[in-house]
Amino acid sequence: MLQLEGVRVNYGAIEAVREVSLEVGAGEVVTIIGANGAGKSTLLKSIAGLEPAAAGRIVFDGRDITQVPPHQRVGLGMAMSPEGRGVFADQTVRENLMLGAYARRKDPRAVQAAIDREFARFPRLAERQHQPSGTLSGGEQQMLAIARALMSEPRLLLLDEPSLGLAPLIIKDIFDTIRQLRQAGLTILLVEQMAKQALSVADRAYVLETGRITLQGAGRELLDDPKVRAAYLGAH
Repeated sequence: MLQLEGVRVNYGAIEAVREVSLEVGAGEVVTIIGANGAGKSTLLKSIAGLEPAAAGRIVFDGRDITQVPPHQRVGLGMAMSPEGRGVFADQTVRENLMLGAYARRKDPRAVQAAIDREFARFPRLAERQHQPSGTLSGGEQQMLAIARALMSEPRLLLLDEPSLGLAPLIIKDIFDTIRQLRQAGLTILLVEQMAKQALSVADRAYVLETGRITLQGAGRELLDDPKVRAAYLGAH
């Protein structure tokens, strides 16, 4: 479904992503792990169209989308839940969800059906649907960020650091949701610092170090890899 071929992303003179090639098959959960500053979020932003690729190709469902603007990528079936949640704090939960369905705004019945589906998936959001999103807890805002991304009915969901700053019980809920989405057939590319949880849920994984892919393999294989365990799991 997604192929990156030699993608490079620059911040001025700094090469943040260096010649990255990877692929994500339909129905897979693929995770990218790595330390802070490795370039994980930059890579995801480039896939979403929020950071231009200085070189290489991004191919989605057989189409070269390297120069396609972000809103058109959403229309093609790609959506992103960003690092830090990025909810519209002064808008209600319901309004945030409606904004997530902007590309489908001409079909109000489909938008309402999607809202009902996300409220069924995240009952706490249904309870708080008329609250400004800025009043939600961190965990509730993360649920909202994921639900808002799902409102466009993507075939590929880009998840950037969904566990960031959350309590352990909420993190468990988020990863349970990822598993449920996978079982429903959604393709997911996950960037996550909590390597153990990410590798446990992933079909395949890539390790990104200083902008380069240094290791790849099945999620379970990397979970048992001594180098990965020493570097990211606190094990020796």
